[in-house]
Amino acid sequence: MFPDNLHYSIRGPVNDFIEMLVINYGWVFKAISHALLQSVLLIESALRGLPWWCVIIIFMVGAWYSSRRIILTAAVGMLLFLVGVLGLWDLTMQTLALMLMATIVSVLIGVPVGILAAKNGFVRGTILPILDIMQTMPSFVYLIPALMLFGLGKVPAILATIIYAVPPLIRLTDLGIRQVDKEVVEAATAFGGSPIRILFGVELPLATPTIMAGLNQTIMMALSMVVVASMIGARGLGEQVLNGIQTLDVGKGLEAGIGIVILAVLLDRITQGFGKTRAGGASNG
Repeated sequence: MFPDNLHYSIRGPVNDFIEMLVINYGWVFKAISHALLQSVLLIESALRGLPWWCVIIIFMVGAWYSSRRIILTAAVGMLLFLVGVLGLWDLTMQTLALMLMATIVSVLIGVPVGILAAKNGFVRGTILPILDIMQTMPSFVYLIPALMLFGLGKVPAILATIIYAVPPLIRLTDLGIRQVDKEVVEAATAFGGSPIRILFGVELPLATPTIMAGLNQTIMMALSMVVVASMIGARGLGEQVLNGIQTLDVGKGLEAGIGIVILAVLLDRITQGFGKTRAGGASNG
């Protein structure tokens, strides 16, 4: 048995720190919560307000633009139609709104942090262990501080999803920029390009296929948090799965699971198509 006198628990200090945040900076978390909630409700109302056929057309246009493949475009339309036939349309729109909000915030955080990591060795060395912790920590652990700081509902679900899903985007943004040919950067510098112009005019366009791969992984990981997020008040397909578990209703859980799989396949194929398109454009350029 390990000696008791060498035992030290971090539970007390961590709980005290979270309590201090709630007491002293509660107004900050309320402001963040209000902004995120209004944003996700706006996205959700837009998706749920559109006619079902209009949403299908938008997805099909995105699939065609990303891949230029008729079969994929038709498959996207049929899969979304199947979602409606299964009676999951409204729940799917709720889940899509939550996932889109988490993805948007992940991009706003992940791409700048990835660029900073690629440009600064100290930042990269500091952030990589943090990303390792974020990716290996059980997702349920994120729900506890999110609940304490933001309460039940969509906001803590979004934030827990962001923490879980943003690391791949940071890693692949960093990797994509570091893989840009040094000779290309040196040539741009020789022609008088400033660091900012080189970043936005040379490095980011060439790194876009890798960054899109990171975005694809972020979307997939965000969707994998749907069921977990439903435990703290997020509506949508995850709540349907959770209800199926609680009532031992296999059919209900399977229907919602099919909806999640369809949504994941659609977004995966579309984002992969955009990544391949940009990769082909970069190689041709």
